[in-house]
Amino acid sequence: MRVYAIGDVHGQLDMLTAAHARIAADREVCRDPAAPVIHLGDYCDRGPDTAGVVQFLVDGIAAGRPWRAVMGNHDRLFRDFLMDGAITDDRLRSDLNWLSWNMGGRDTLRSYGIDDTGSLPSEQLHTDARTRIPEEHRQFLGKLETYIEFEDLILVHAGIRPGVPMQDQAEDDLVWIRDEFLFDTRDHGKLVVHGHTPVDTPTNYGNRVNLDTGAGYGRPLTAAVFEGRDCWVLAEGGREPLPPGPYPMF
Repeated sequence: MRVYAIGDVHGQLDMLTAAHARIAADREVCRDPAAPVIHLGDYCDRGPDTAGVVQFLVDGIAAGRPWRAVMGNHDRLFRDFLMDGAITDDRLRSDLNWLSWNMGGRDTLRSYGIDDTGSLPSEQLHTDARTRIPEEHRQFLGKLETYIEFEDLILVHAGIRPGVPMQDQAEDDLVWIRDEFLFDTRDHGKLVVHGHTPVDTPTNYGNRVNLDTGAGYGRPLTAAVFEGRDCWVLAEGGREPLPPGPYPMF
C-alpha cells in the first residue's frame, strides 16, 4: 500500500502547498490518485499563516481528497485555548505556556487578525479568538485523529510508548512523548512515522522515521512516500530513497 506523509507544518502555508504539489507529481507517475496523504500534526504556531493552513486542510478534506490529519501538541494547545481559554498543558514545561513568545500561540492568533501587542490578557485574547476564528476551524481541531494505522505503518505526531498496544496508548504520549520513544531501538511491529522532534534532515532509524525537519523555524517541510516499510523523500526532482541508517538518535 502506498501512503504519503507530511511533517510538522507550523503555519507554513506556502511550504504545505508545495509539498502537496510534489505529492501530486508522484501520483501522476504512480497513477495512484487514491493513496492517502497523512498530515502529522502541528498545523499551527510559529509560522505566519496558521489560518491559511487550517483552511487549506478543511477545504481539501471537504472536497473529498484522500487527506487525513493527526493531532499535534500545538494543535491540542490551540484547541484547548479555543474551548476554555486554557494556555497550558500538563505535559508542557512549567515555565512555558501557549502564549509564550517561543511557543507560537500569538503568531497563530495574529494570522486570524487578532491583536497581538503582547499586552492583552489571555482572557481578552480568548474572547477575541472565539469571535474571529471560524467554527469550521474549531471543528477541524476537535476532530483530529490521535494516530492512523495501516498494515505496515503507524503514523502519529510525537511517537508511541514502546510495548503498549495501540488501543491502550495515552493521548498525552501520542502528542508529547520524546525520550522514552526516541531512545528505544526495538522494532515496534510496524514502522512508526512521526514528527514533533525537529531533525536537520528526514531520518529513518529502521523502527521509526522522523519527518519533522523544522518548518516551524523556517527550515524545509518534508513530504515522503511509503510503500510497505520502504520510504522515499519527495524532492523537486522526484523520489529520493530514505533507507535506514546509523543516524544520531534525534
